[in-house]
Amino acid sequence: MAAGDTITQSLTDSLDVVVGSARQIREYEGVMPNLVDKITLSEGTGQSWREVSMAALTAQTVTETTILDNPQQMSDSLMTITPTVTGIQTLITDRVASRLNPKAYAQLGSLAQNAIQRKKDEDGLTVLDGATTFLPGAGNTLTSGHIAAAVYRISSNATEPGNPPYRCVLHGFQIKDIFDEITVGIGTYNVPEGLTARVFSEGFRGQIANAQIYEDGNISIDSTTDDAKGGVFAQEGIILVQGRAPRTATVRREDIGGGATVIYLYDEYAYGERSAGNWLYEILSDATAPTS
Repeated sequence: MAAGDTITQSLTDSLDVVVGSARQIREYEGVMPNLVDKITLSEGTGQSWREVSMAALTAQTVTETTILDNPQQMSDSLMTITPTVTGIQTLITDRVASRLNPKAYAQLGSLAQNAIQRKKDEDGLTVLDGATTFLPGAGNTLTSGHIAAAVYRISSNATEPGNPPYRCVLHGFQIKDIFDEITVGIGTYNVPEGLTARVFSEGFRGQIANAQIYEDGNISIDSTTDDAKGGVFAQEGIILVQGRAPRTATVRREDIGGGATVIYLYDEYAYGERSAGNWLYEILSDATAPTS
C-alpha cells in the first residue's frame, strides 16, 4: 500500500462528478482476535499483563508404614505481555474534501479501520507461525487426520492438557484439500445423503475432532513453495491483551495544501502463548491454488 498524503491526484477517479457509487476493495478483516482469550488492562494497573503459572505437583501412595518425608517443591513461571501501539494516518486536503464524491468520501474511515483490524489479525497469525510443532509439513497435502492429531495432542498432552474450545484457522486453499478428501467418491459411485453429499453441495464447514474450522485469507502463501501456515489451538492457548481502547484523533493542518485534515486511528494490543509447545500446533501444508 502506498504511503503519502491524499491530494487530488491520488483520487482522480473519485473526483469525477459522474461517479455514482463507491466500493471498498474487499479484504479479510480476519478471525484471530475473536478466537482467543482476551484480557483488557485496567487503568492504573501498569503497562503489562503478568500471569503466573504454577507447576504441577506429584502425589504418592501412603500406607500404614509409610513415613511421608518427600516434600514437593512448588515452582512457578511468569509470562509478561506488553501491548504495543498500532496506528494509521490519513491526510485529506480541503481541496479534495470539497470535490470528492460523497459516496467515496464516506468509505475513508472504514478503510482505515479495516487496515487496523487486518493487522490485528495478521499479528495473531504470527503466533501460529511460531508454534513449536507443525503438521503435516511443507509440501504435504492436509487431511482431516492431521487436524484431529493436533487436537488430541492438545487435549491429551502429557505435560499439560488443554481444555476446549479448540480452534483451527486455515487458508481457504488448505480447506479445499479437506473438501477433496471428503468428496473423493463423487462421480465414482452413488453418494447417499450425509456428510459427503452435504460438503459437496455446501462446501466444508463445521468441526473436525471438536475443533471449529475457520477460513482466514490473511494467511500468506509462500511464493516459492506454495505452502501456507495455519494452526490448531485451544482457545486458552493464545491470549490477546488489550491496552487502551481503539481511538480516533483529528488534527487540522492549515500549513499543508491550503488546509487539510489529518485523521489518526490507534489500537494497542499484544498476543502471547500460554503453555508454549502444548496447546498450539502449526498446520503447515501445501496451499497450491485449486484448479478443480
